[in-house]
Amino acid sequence: MKNETINRNGTVAALSEKEAERLLVNPQKLVLWLLIVASVMLFAAFTSAYIVRRGEGNWQIFDLPPMFMYTTIFIALSSITMQWAFISAKKDQLRMQKIALFLTLGLGVAFMIGQWVGWEQLVANNVHLVGNPSESFVYVISGLHLFHMIGGVAFVLIVLIKTLNHGIHSKKMSTIGLCKTYWHFLGAMWIYLYIFLLLNR
Repeated sequence: MKNETINRNGTVAALSEKEAERLLVNPQKLVLWLLIVASVMLFAAFTSAYIVRRGEGNWQIFDLPPMFMYTTIFIALSSITMQWAFISAKKDQLRMQKIALFLTLGLGVAFMIGQWVGWEQLVANNVHLVGNPSESFVYVISGLHLFHMIGGVAFVLIVLIKTLNHGIHSKKMSTIGLCKTYWHFLGAMWIYLYIFLLLNR
């Protein structure tokens, strides 16, 4: 069906597919941004509660696990590879797009495994989920982010499968564009949380 619009002089002009898409609100993009806003509010609530509870006393100070530094590097690198995949898709560089997505997926999985190892390091240092409030907060905040990360890795896997089936290229960028946005959000959020926990021991 041909998209049409009415000019100022009253004549009807046909719209290209891209022009028509610009005039419409992408429902998937809207849902994604609502999810991101809701997630930001959730993490803001937890970090605010962290500050308030710390000010009440009975707060144990301990070092964050060394693995959290490495997972921060993993997720920062994965944002670079995701951007690389997006740019490659825009240029129809399929081979580079595949490599970048495989690297992004691998770094995402490495991040999740690293978070688990980080929790094991906490336990080894006698820092437990059920204990001092400061201990519980670290597990809850990092665990909540990990839950979001599982969804992000699943999203990257979907994009990779579509890429392997030639379903994502310069003419079909919406899926990888949404994935890129969510992935960058996950990376930025973890970097913020890591710095927050470092500075608020």
